Amino acid sequence: MSGTITSVLFIGADGYVLRACERNNVDAVILSTSGAWDDDRIEMPPGAIMLRVDEITNPESCLAALYRAGLADRKFDAIQTTWEYAVVTAAVLGQALGCRTIDAETALHFRDKSLQKARLREAGIPVARTAVIEDLYDVSQVPFEFERAVLKPVAGGGTTSTSVVRSRADLEQASKNARLERSTDRTFILEEFVDGDEWMAEGVVFGGEVLFFGLGAYTQPCLDAVTGQVPISLRRLDPDSEPEAYRSADPVVRGAIAALGLQDSVFHMELFREHGTGRIVFSECAARRGGALTQEEVHAKFNVDLGEAALRCAIGRRPELDVKIDPTLIGCAALFGPAGTVFGYPTQSELMQQPNVVFARTWAAVGGQLGTKFAATAEMMAALLLRADSDDEFHQRVGELRDWFGERLLVAEPGLTSGERRAWQSRHWPDRSYRDQLFTRA
Repeated sequence: MSGTITSVLFIGADGYVLRACERNNVDAVILSTSGAWDDDRIEMPPGAIMLRVDEITNPESCLAALYRAGLADRKFDAIQTTWEYAVVTAAVLGQALGCRTIDAETALHFRDKSLQKARLREAGIPVARTAVIEDLYDVSQVPFEFERAVLKPVAGGGTTSTSVVRSRADLEQASKNARLERSTDRTFILEEFVDGDEWMAEGVVFGGEVLFFGLGAYTQPCLDAVTGQVPISLRRLDPDSEPEAYRSADPVVRGAIAALGLQDSVFHMELFREHGTGRIVFSECAARRGGALTQEEVHAKFNVDLGEAALRCAIGRRPELDVKIDPTLIGCAALFGPAGTVFGYPTQSELMQQPNVVFARTWAAVGGQLGTKFAATAEMMAALLLRADSDDEFHQRVGELRDWFGERLLVAEPGLTSGERRAWQSRHWPDRSYRDQLFTRA
């Protein structure tokens, strides 16, 4: 542990980054979203201060929260965020507060997909063709020159508001839907559909040098999972047993990070391996780690703590990496539920008692509402980290665990009348009586 105390402003509460604060002698001030504030599940490091902010991506809201808390004169050494939508905010606040953070131009190229892909294309990195739609409300002048294309917000996150369009008619329908829904996201990118396996690379870069990256592969593309409403799963690729995957991805991963100018950060990169050619094509990259159980998977498979690496990068200390490869298959499976009101489902401890489960995380609260369909891979009830000896064992266990989970779900379907709700309660809790009784005087 360094003897010098470092003060860091965190935009968003990341439990794994905050866990590393005490080990690295970091004083933390956390600007929290209302959702994380209300959830109250973040374990705070000793002496940390958390402030709720209405708009965590708005520099004005962030600065006002600091001033109201009497922290206007606080000297921060660095700003760090894991929150995708706050990367540019961190850059702007860093300039305003005069402390270490990501460069604003670099941050912008990690948020705006059109700028990102243009820069990589200029650098000779294989990347899909794209067209920018400045306003989805009017696509009359947008050329549609693709057999299939992916339509997504120019600065989105994950699979939110992402869809496949196969014709100009599909594009025009998407435009009409945006108008009808009064969508506030109106600048989109139309990207050539790449027919291939979808991979991801989680990595650490310091001083512009990629110190580590570990690959993973989705069992089916994220977009297929969302459009087909199929729960997603993925596994980490092993550099010892699958060295060709790393040899083919290495120049694209390192070339992309160099071209985008990232200096000190963790990163999450999406790649495609084309069917037929095996060519690696860049999809997109974020200056933060991946979501769901990415932190846990990378730690289990590669012995790399991305949370601590992100903190050390933010404060200018080289991450201390001790990469050790777990020879077993490490993977993750998402768990979803049907639409309705959640009354109960297996707990984290119950999930972790199941065979092959190394770790489990739950997000849905009892009493919460599940939608008729999930629109993003982040909208899961829970996720499981699994260890298996083979692909076959992994896929078999994922299927069995999803069946086991589904049999123990208590979700009341939406739109029930009061009588139907009572009938539902009687089926699930036959020992409880909610009948309408009449008084009889003894």
